[in-house]
Amino acid sequence: MARGTKVFLPSVSGTSSHRISNCFVYIATVLLLGIPCAHSQIEKMYLDSTDLNLLVDETHLLKLIQIGQYNTTLEVSAQIQHPDIVQLVPQTVEIPGSSEPNTTVEISHDICAYGKSPGHSEVTFNVTPTGFVNLDTVFLRITVMHSHAINVISYIMGWIYFAAWSVSFYPQIYINFKRKSVVGLNFDFLALNIMGFTMYSLFNCGLYFSKEIQSEYFSRHPRGLNPVQLNDVFFSLHAAFATLITIAQCFMYEREEQRVSMTGRGILGVFGLVVVVSASVAAAGHLAWLDFLYYCSYIKLSITLIKYVPQAYMNYKRKSTVGWSIGNIFLDFVGGFLSILQMVLNAYNYNDWVSFFGDATKFGLGLFSLVFDVFFILQHYVFYRESHYILLPGSSVANEDPNVDVLDNDQAPSTDTPYQAAPA
Repeated sequence: MARGTKVFLPSVSGTSSHRISNCFVYIATVLLLGIPCAHSQIEKMYLDSTDLNLLVDETHLLKLIQIGQYNTTLEVSAQIQHPDIVQLVPQTVEIPGSSEPNTTVEISHDICAYGKSPGHSEVTFNVTPTGFVNLDTVFLRITVMHSHAINVISYIMGWIYFAAWSVSFYPQIYINFKRKSVVGLNFDFLALNIMGFTMYSLFNCGLYFSKEIQSEYFSRHPRGLNPVQLNDVFFSLHAAFATLITIAQCFMYEREEQRVSMTGRGILGVFGLVVVVSASVAAAGHLAWLDFLYYCSYIKLSITLIKYVPQAYMNYKRKSTVGWSIGNIFLDFVGGFLSILQMVLNAYNYNDWVSFFGDATKFGLGLFSLVFDVFFILQHYVFYRESHYILLPGSSVANEDPNVDVLDNDQAPSTDTPYQAAPA
């Protein structure tokens, strides 16, 4: 018996030690790796909506849907980015466990979203105990606004000013084609324009298409919306394309001795140097790409401030607006006015004045366009309204202008000879 007992005890002790050791290993694995001890049966969890638009004081019913069950009780809690903008009731949903989990059962839980004040807020979720459900894809973006009607009007305005600004390039292209001449169109204006719209296209495309740059923007403006919309992207790209067509006409049609001035070349050289240096610094990791895009937008804004000056001065020097399309000016005025009005409506509707000033290029583009458009309208209809012109040899449009005077009929070209109007 004693020997049997001695043989038996070590066996029990060894088995027990082995089981205890295995248990410690299992517990350590659970703690270190976060592997849940409960039986995992929930196959999927999601919200029936990820983007929600609410009015102030409006309530919307959401559903948190789970497919499958656990055999333990879980708590899913909402983490609201800006509780002063939106409220969820309940903020914590309890998911009871089941003694017999079903992997195919679909259970929905009601959550009410209440808009408290205008703005934009994101909502993420986490689960307690942790490690049971992956909620990385369970999120909600909520926009609270004053009025749905203002939202619709703003959207329509965006496409109207996109159309007005886009079409505004074609009256000048048509006039150049009809006259077979670009005399009267300032080349400094065109050179600055193509540089500006190239920079504006970089800014818009970067903020609209790059998720990384968008993350940088929202980390700086967490309560803001993306200031760049799809119509902004289309406009800037189309504007660059239309400007290239106009530049191509300068090589095809009569231009006399017109060329980009040394001052214009110097300004473009400085802007080009800024772009190259800032892009190099950003590529080296010492400058955020969002800041690089802001530099591009500031270049566009600077060009908007000065690009009309050469054309306005040329009109003043010639005492004429012939060769410069007034149709372009009218359409540009409509586009600039609607652009600013849209930004004001959005800022009011979402209480989002950060985005109003966050896109300084868009605001400046609209504001300064209005100022110069008014000045060009005054030049065309007030200052040089009664200007008379003479036919010049070697010019390029048929003489059908009632304001054209012929100084010498023997030396003047025939009525079919192209002309360039110049002040008499």
